[in-house]
Amino acid sequence: DGYLLDVYDLLPFDNPDGGPWKQGFEITYKGDEWSEQPLELFLIPHSHNDPGWIKTFDAYYHDQTRHILDNMVVKLSEDSRRKLIWAEISYFSKWWNDIDDQKRAAVKRLVEAGQLELVTGGWVMPDEANSHYFAMLDQLMEGHQWLQKHLGVKPRSGWAIDPFGHSPSMAYLLKGAGLHNMLIQRVHYSIKKHFAQQQTLEFLWRQSWDSSSRSDITCHMMPFYSYDVPHTCGPNPAVCCQFDFQRLPGRRTFCPWKIPPKPITDQNVQERALLLLDQYRQKSRLFRSSVLLVPLGDDFRYVESSEWDVQFNNYQKLFDYFNQHPELHIKARFGTLSDYFQALHQRLSTTRTTLPKLRGDFFSYADRDDHYWTGYFTSRPFYKRLDRKLEATLRATEILFSLTLAEMRRSHSDGRLAENFPAREYFQWLTTGRRNLALFQHHDAVAGTEREHVVVDYGTRLFQSILNLHQVLQSSAHWLLLLDKSQYHHDQSKPFLQMQSLLLIIGFCFRSLIIFNPTEQLRTSVISVVVDSPDARVVDAETGRQMAAQISAVWAEPNQPSTDTFQLSFVAELPPLSLVVYHVTKESSGSTPRARYTVHRRGNPPDIHTEHFQVSSLQGSELRLQSGLVRKIQVQFLWYGTRTGSRDKSGAYLFLPADEGAQLYTSSEPPLVRVSRGPIFSDITSHFPHFTHTVRLFHLDGHAGKSLEISNLVDIRSQVNRELVMKIVSDVASGNRFYSDLNGFQMQQRRTLAKLPLQANFYPMTSAAFLQDSMSRLSLLSAQSQGVASLKPGELELVLDRRLQQDDNRGLGQGVTDNKLTASLYHLLLEDRGGGAKEVGGASVDHLSLLAHLASLSLCHPPMTMVAPSNSQLPKLRPFQPLQSSLPCDIHLLNLKTLEDTQVRDAPGVQV
Repeated sequence: DGYLLDVYDLLPFDNPDGGPWKQGFEITYKGDEWSEQPLELFLIPHSHNDPGWIKTFDAYYHDQTRHILDNMVVKLSEDSRRKLIWAEISYFSKWWNDIDDQKRAAVKRLVEAGQLELVTGGWVMPDEANSHYFAMLDQLMEGHQWLQKHLGVKPRSGWAIDPFGHSPSMAYLLKGAGLHNMLIQRVHYSIKKHFAQQQTLEFLWRQSWDSSSRSDITCHMMPFYSYDVPHTCGPNPAVCCQFDFQRLPGRRTFCPWKIPPKPITDQNVQERALLLLDQYRQKSRLFRSSVLLVPLGDDFRYVESSEWDVQFNNYQKLFDYFNQHPELHIKARFGTLSDYFQALHQRLSTTRTTLPKLRGDFFSYADRDDHYWTGYFTSRPFYKRLDRKLEATLRATEILFSLTLAEMRRSHSDGRLAENFPAREYFQWLTTGRRNLALFQHHDAVAGTEREHVVVDYGTRLFQSILNLHQVLQSSAHWLLLLDKSQYHHDQSKPFLQMQSLLLIIGFCFRSLIIFNPTEQLRTSVISVVVDSPDARVVDAETGRQMAAQISAVWAEPNQPSTDTFQLSFVAELPPLSLVVYHVTKESSGSTPRARYTVHRRGNPPDIHTEHFQVSSLQGSELRLQSGLVRKIQVQFLWYGTRTGSRDKSGAYLFLPADEGAQLYTSSEPPLVRVSRGPIFSDITSHFPHFTHTVRLFHLDGHAGKSLEISNLVDIRSQVNRELVMKIVSDVASGNRFYSDLNGFQMQQRRTLAKLPLQANFYPMTSAAFLQDSMSRLSLLSAQSQGVASLKPGELELVLDRRLQQDDNRGLGQGVTDNKLTASLYHLLLEDRGGGAKEVGGASVDHLSLLAHLASLSLCHPPMTMVAPSNSQLPKLRPFQPLQSSLPCDIHLLNLKTLEDTQVRDAPGVQV
């Protein structure tokens, strides 16, 4: 029983040549090991279908996937011994919509007979590094609900053969969704070898914060390099390749080891069967039981009918031979994943064998040499940010839509919905939004490892859904706010409310601003809108109370303020899940407090400070704590290059930095620095050629005023083979340890190890990282996923963007050169630290503080601002406040989602 962190400390991470199994060792057996308990082999046919990678989702479906599934119905029906497992419900559901009732009935028969098993049951096989747990769960529910509705089945086993590293958050969600077993594949080759030597490739994966066995899930780790046939029948790929009958001479693929497969005949069956059995026996020695799992498949396999024939017919001959020769002590058959796990558990219990317990995660991944897959933690950062924008928009819209339907049903005695409220169309938009977010969690989507035209296809889906969801949000808010509900009128072309993104024209008649707080906590937020006058006042429409406000400049150029547009910012008090109405009017000249500016090109600009902070431009800041402790913090920017010469270079997946490591960012011109001071916030903005960096302080009480907001606007389109990094340097004595989050769900301790190459010490950061010593903790919270490292005590490095001119030989066939102007957003928090971490079963587990949780919540789920039209005939609006008070601050409302009607297809039901 152990922790993966301890395994990291233990292993030398050397890479000796292991013989035929290059990254392993020679496996020996005597031959009589199976005389008591025969080898029980399950050969599991599978086809790995990426929902977008080299081609778009639709192109793959049209060219390959639909043919695979069509042939599956025919070929599995021909012989009841044949099996197939299928994972991606996004494809399966699209195909289901295309087939007739007769075919659907055949599919149901195959599922009931156990010939076809749907594994994991998610919409996709998600990235486990960059995906947030909201979206991971969302894509899992989307798939599971589809399966429940159309096939009446619940998945029992998880199958994750291609995500580039594995997270225990996924294991937790699978266990919660009713699965009891799971399989993983892409794990660092040194860890695979160690686990193989210890026979711990099968283990009970336990959450690091759980001292009970409640979260345990049986996990099988595949031992070899890949999930293709050469690397799954046993340790020798040159032999295993001869048993991938899709590589027979004259077929589509061949064996790079130069020994092709041979069709199985009566003449050669004995020699072929014994050769294969030797591989099976060697592989079996790596596990504690004599039940053996061998996958049979690869990417987009079984497209042609003839491939089904060559694979199934040749293997059936081998199996028949095994079964006719009991002296070989092997029972072989085609199986599904659940067939395997059922036999495994049976065998473990009869032999009274227990599996070890393991805590921790499987990042960062290397598949060979020093090729660490730590680049994709940041690749395509524009889309990683867009992903979280859709996530926040979807959640807010789901919640408001559900509350709206509930209110409508409550206000009508017969429980019906409002006239001309397009509830069904909106429900379909919500479903599409959910599915577009789900699709983007695919391990080649949010990862940033897809072709350029595929990125555009995903991006279009994300953006279109954001726009559609805005309409649902606006319409729902419109109905909820009306005092007289009979005045509700839906006009698609002229919505009553607009999302506030453009200029707000104000006059002496008020304009109504509507703010939705999508969180379950009462919050104080600064709301900013662009107005056409430097004099404006904001009042709470319900109470008439004037809100504290400030006017700031809108900058046309870094040192050129606009003369006709201004930013109005005010402090809003927002009850949980509420819609609050504010009135904005033009004021007499000079009455609204204005931010004061100083702009510098050289020399030292002045400092800005609040109760907790003092900030000066890029030289650094001092953070003060209640205990009187002062911490010095500095922000630096760095470039990483990539390797030179003929060596492998960084690409979409891999981070292979140049030997000299990071170089300090320099520019020929000193930066233009703009300092603003105002009653609500003050900030310092530094303009460099490749980024604009802003540090903002909020002069607010409560937790909103306790963190420093850092934002960057990055543009590296002029660069060649460079990655831009923001480094935070502090005097926190953190040693070689830091913490980063896994999927926004839990924190994981990281140890920076000198025995590993630089790129191995980078980890995924979905939403948070922190450094700490005995006195204080420095937490960084983020609104997007990126790679993070702490290469020296007190430092945190965040990779902001990467532009790489070449492919890194993992199948993509492209570099990453489609960079965009990309925003990134962070909150920095310094906290006193009394007492240590909780001990759970011997290891310390640290969580974010409640303050950091709340700061992260407001960062990831910002208030949504809408604006009402300016005409004087405005109907009376009243604020909507569904909760009497905040939920307890240790409870998070993940979502409030309207389920489909049980009778009417694609229509909202009464269940939430």
